[in-house]
Amino acid sequence: MGKMRNVIIWRMLPVILVTSVAAFWFNDVQQGGPFILRNLVPLALLVLLSWLTLYRGRGRWFGGDRRMPLGLIGYAIPALGLSLYLHYAYSINLNEMFTDVRHPDRIFQYLPIYTIVAGGIGFAIGRIVGRNV
Repeated sequence: MGKMRNVIIWRMLPVILVTSVAAFWFNDVQQGGPFILRNLVPLALLVLLSWLTLYRGRGRWFGGDRRMPLGLIGYAIPALGLSLYLHYAYSINLNEMFTDVRHPDRIFQYLPIYTIVAGGIGFAIGRIVGRNV
């Protein structure tokens, strides 16, 4: 059990590093606004799903079946990708998307809901594809 725990911790380090950098960047973009904690929930779910995937795979990403790793990828792409993209768009005012908006930071109020739902759909699709592989 001790060796598997060390392997899981070692393999979780890149996931934790990427999500930590994203969390600090989200805080910088939102300037510590009131919605920062709720925007970290999709990242926390990504870390939790990664840990669960490694735990079920006994320390390997593809240790068990293909359903959990493909579900994890299916969650990460829309959840993390959409969140990163919208934070980037807000930070540089991409195509003047936020110029004429009265409260442009309100996008962060509902963004976690969108990213979790999109990630859940991606997770389900990944699990279905993994079942058929």
